[in-house]
Amino acid sequence: MSPINVLDKYYLGITVLVTVAYQLTGFFIAWTFQFDKITDFTGGSNFFLLAILTLCLGNVYSARNVVASVLVMIWAVRISGFLLFRVLKRGSDNRFDDIRKHFFKFLGFWIGQILWIWTVSLPLTVLNSPAVSNLPQPSFGTGSDIIGIVIWGIGWFFESWGDIEKYRFKANGSSPKDQPMMKGLWAWSRHPPYFGEILCWWGIWTLCVAPSVRHTVDSSTRSAQYGALASPLFTMVLLLFGSGIPTAEKPQARRFFLLSHTPVDRKPEYANAWDNYKIYLKRTSPLFPIPPLLYVRLPQIVKTLFLLDLPMYKFDEERDGKQAIEEEQRKHGQA
Repeated sequence: MSPINVLDKYYLGITVLVTVAYQLTGFFIAWTFQFDKITDFTGGSNFFLLAILTLCLGNVYSARNVVASVLVMIWAVRISGFLLFRVLKRGSDNRFDDIRKHFFKFLGFWIGQILWIWTVSLPLTVLNSPAVSNLPQPSFGTGSDIIGIVIWGIGWFFESWGDIEKYRFKANGSSPKDQPMMKGLWAWSRHPPYFGEILCWWGIWTLCVAPSVRHTVDSSTRSAQYGALASPLFTMVLLLFGSGIPTAEKPQARRFFLLSHTPVDRKPEYANAWDNYKIYLKRTSPLFPIPPLLYVRLPQIVKTLFLLDLPMYKFDEERDGKQAIEEEQRKHGQA
């Protein structure tokens, strides 16, 4: 059976429309009831929806199309299920505390989510579209197929197991509050789930681009498949410079700094919290998993240029620390 043509031969239009409709529905529910229970779930499940939609519309169930679609659906079910479980346990998501009551700010987050979902889904969208499905494809099992699946598998392990380890650490009431998570994958990387997510989408793109690598498609389709490189690149930019590491590093550093320096109700047992955290930063790579005994010996220039230990992630004791202390004083009504 031949693929179903909808709006354009790459399925770009239909996936935009479905994503906009799904996300705006989620926005109006979240805005109306002022809660965060569905925000991340709506994002993750949208990937599942686009995967199953384009696979069925494409109507070509070759091994490559099915495997790529299933891998995306597995990723989507895992992340949306985990984030829903986590927010239900917590009751709310404090990321939205400052924007939840502001219509346009809150809407801006959902528009960003639309852009994220549609862009990151591009490799699979194009693979399942008539632009590829109507042309001969190489048999499944090419080097690109195998490498893509292996990369995805490694990434999915890091992302999934990293989330589980961190959740268990936080849920364990006996975990030391004056030390960060330094066990398992978190001993080798400060953000293993982000490293894993980046690998997952590099893996999906590598798997999906096989027809272009083997030159079985025309030049315009090849351009579209290589253009879908925007998916892993967008994921990297988002996690390295946007809503990933930058939003996690400084708040965590601030928490450990205040445990040792808070002007309000300082506890002696937390006196070493900031020193412990600084040791952790010196020993632990921000993204790429590296043995601590190796990482701590590397020159800072190597860490910055090649391992992405960027200045923008740093918590400055003089500037950020002073601001944190002043905010605590104002919060508790102290001069």
